[in-house]
Amino acid sequence: MKVIFGVIMAFLLHSPAISAANDFNQIFTLQGISFHITCPNSGSINQLTIKPSGLKIDNSIIEQEIDGTVSGAEIADINSDGSPEIYVYVTSAGSGSYGELVAYGSNNNKSISAIYLAPLIEDSRNSQGYMGHDKFSITGSELRRQFPIYKQNDTNANPSGGVRQLQYKLFAGEAGWQLKLTGSALLQ
Repeated sequence: MKVIFGVIMAFLLHSPAISAANDFNQIFTLQGISFHITCPNSGSINQLTIKPSGLKIDNSIIEQEIDGTVSGAEIADINSDGSPEIYVYVTSAGSGSYGELVAYGSNNNKSISAIYLAPLIEDSRNSQGYMGHDKFSITGSELRRQFPIYKQNDTNANPSGGVRQLQYKLFAGEAGWQLKLTGSALLQ
């Protein structure tokens, strides 16, 4: 009986469906504003939760279904307005590992609004050779997106066209915030 119990416990402790080893749970703080980001990262569809705190008017929790898992997040004030933004990086399931950005900007530290980043597919020049494997990062006053470029006969594991880097700056839009492309470079 002890052996069977031990085998069952070992299975349960190492089962991916039960393990919380891949969950994302971090708090980011800047300029007196905090964002607690959680996501179970337990399958291809997940529930992302963003809990802001320190905002003067509205600290409502945001819950959003995402297609993929949270691979990282950063807090920054890339437009230098004294109000931070939260950038959550999502990676889709599958061999493409397509990147997506979920982001919110603080409105004078009173509330937050979504930050819009146009889908890459809408940019015919910069999406040429794109097959996922995105890496996002904040560098100074911009968001950077890098991904390998695939040539016609490349396999998913062996891109040969170098790496494209896109730079975005944050601007106030009509109904929220927008990341606008300000630079594109082919690296390597």
